[in-house]
Amino acid sequence: MYWEVGIVLGLSLGASAVYSIVSIIARLTDVTPLADQSATLNGSQSPREWLDFTYQFLGIVFGVFAVALVLFLLWRPGQSAFRRIGFDFTRPGKDVLGGVGLLLLIGIPGLGLYLAGRAFGFTVAVVPSPIDAFWWTIPILVLAALRAALLEEIIVVGYLFTRLRELGWSRWAIILSSATLRGSYHLYQGIGPFFGNVVMGVVFGWCYERWGRTMPLVVTHWLLDILSFVGYPLALAWFPGLLAPAS
Repeated sequence: MYWEVGIVLGLSLGASAVYSIVSIIARLTDVTPLADQSATLNGSQSPREWLDFTYQFLGIVFGVFAVALVLFLLWRPGQSAFRRIGFDFTRPGKDVLGGVGLLLLIGIPGLGLYLAGRAFGFTVAVVPSPIDAFWWTIPILVLAALRAALLEEIIVVGYLFTRLRELGWSRWAIILSSATLRGSYHLYQGIGPFFGNVVMGVVFGWCYERWGRTMPLVVTHWLLDILSFVGYPLALAWFPGLLAPAS
């Protein structure tokens, strides 16, 4: 089963973590200070509008195939993978309320940590969305946020917790390992986001152990990324000195 976990992570967020570690090493050894560097999350992929939209949309579609893979691997005769990890619509009200509550718990401190990281120079300027918008920009950003929420919460929480539990790992060994992985694939954003995402991973892992459901985590992550992606131009106007990428 370790081989299966390794293959899944190698095809998804484990690979992202490795690239992110290489990225932070490159950033820290660059002549440009970390505070003067930037990272773009949803940048344009072509100067031609229709081609940019096509690349963005295809990236979202094919990005969720790793989610489909782990759901397939978790499926059991007579027991759906959706039910095993609590990714279903059996309790929509509680899931939404739980997700919003987690958003308030995670979102505000997370923003504060990011702004502090920018102020102290150990976090790069993260550009979560393009400034120039087309008619399809917001729908694509909402779908990109959903892709990130599904990838991270279904794989790093639902799948990984299930498999490591079956392998005999203890509760806190699983929570801390998952949280460290979450922080690792955010290292390309700087040191601050690494620790912020580790804390987020610990909170999410504890909630999953308590609730047995990934749906509230997906709701939280989706809303958080929508606010980050779509609200970026407004936030840039409010905090230009901290959020603006290096010129």
